[in-house]
Amino acid sequence: MVLLPKRVKYRKLLKGQRRGISSRGSNVVFGEFGLKSLDNGWLKNTQIEACRVILARQLHKGGKLWIRVFPDKSITKKPAEVRMGKGKGEIDHWVCVVKRGRILFELGGIPEEYARLCFRLVAYKLPFKTKFVTRTTV
Repeated sequence: MVLLPKRVKYRKLLKGQRRGISSRGSNVVFGEFGLKSLDNGWLKNTQIEACRVILARQLHKGGKLWIRVFPDKSITKKPAEVRMGKGKGEIDHWVCVVKRGRILFELGGIPEEYARLCFRLVAYKLPFKTKFVTRTTV
């Protein structure tokens, strides 16, 4: 299951910026525990899927998962050994722009220690540092 938008207004986007602090999506809203980003970066659709698989396998006994990010930015790439010019390359993959302070995943219905274990496994798959937060943590 690869995450990508059904349709977009423009296929190929500009690079944009990754700096700044997340003003939206920075609080645990749905579950009891969350995984918060401490750095800025791009999160690929394959990385989100890898995290989803880990959490789904860990939560087979119960609990609920919320994925708070979606890859809606297309990244293009030109083939190897192609000369400069001749336009922008074809779409290679999709990413989600993650800014510092953004909640990536939320879990509910499980004990705190088990949630910490699950998010530790997920953190290994992510390209930036993360932090375990609870609903009461500001």
